[in-house]
Amino acid sequence: MSITLQQPPALIAPPPARTPLARLRWTAADAWVMTKRNMAHVVRAPEEVIIYFTLPIMFVLVFGYVFGSGMAMPGGGNYREFLLPGVFAMTMLYGLGATATGVAFDVDRGVVDRFRSMPMARSALVAGRSAADLIRAVLEMTTLVVCGLLVGWQWHRGIGNALAAVGLILLLRFAITWVGIYLGLVVPNADTVGVIVFPAAFPLTALSNVFVAPELMPGWLGAVSEWNPLSSTVAATRELFGNPGLGGDSWAAQHSLLLAVAWPLVILAIFVPLSIRRYQKLSR
Repeated sequence: MSITLQQPPALIAPPPARTPLARLRWTAADAWVMTKRNMAHVVRAPEEVIIYFTLPIMFVLVFGYVFGSGMAMPGGGNYREFLLPGVFAMTMLYGLGATATGVAFDVDRGVVDRFRSMPMARSALVAGRSAADLIRAVLEMTTLVVCGLLVGWQWHRGIGNALAAVGLILLLRFAITWVGIYLGLVVPNADTVGVIVFPAAFPLTALSNVFVAPELMPGWLGAVSEWNPLSSTVAATRELFGNPGLGGDSWAAQHSLLLAVAWPLVILAIFVPLSIRRYQKLSR
């Protein structure tokens, strides 16, 4: 009597989803897996979060307490209340470095190549990175708001407007995340990120309304500051929070809320396709 040994079934990758709805669910599920993976890295390396919190907190202490008493505000007002919305937005801008470094490390260590060889949605890795960074931005904003309240900052126009202001700041962070993803995919190695990000981010911060109102700058410099995407978000959040610093007769100053939405959408329209295209071209 012969005995036939059956081979164990081979592990076969699931076929790709065929309908648009099924493909969307498949992509969302894979992106969520990548989101949890990136958040696990944050939990295992909390020193990164501490480092990125240190700079804005130092700005609050130095500018708010050391130089705050000597800062003149157009129309009067507390300088710390003027400063804090700018610090919130500035923190989101400097998060660009963390995003780009994380993506660059994944490319350097071959993680991206391994994920590309797996039966997963092509956009899941970059989508998961953007979602994880947005979650981290929410945690950062919570901490910064608490720190702001401790140093005397507050909002004056109700919780609804305050939440809308936070939403605009997170929208800017989401757009900046995709700039960081693209940068992380194109740099030769992770060490290059710091060489690019901080020399670029500092002038963008300095030429904005974060620390000084554009009305106090020379005419041409004030115009540049008012059209800075960072300035639009800061001006709009000051208005929603009811903090001092509103002013200016230019179109940009009078429509800061519109620009605070338009600038991030323009950035997303540019860098989301560029990032996905660059990711798909890796290792070809």
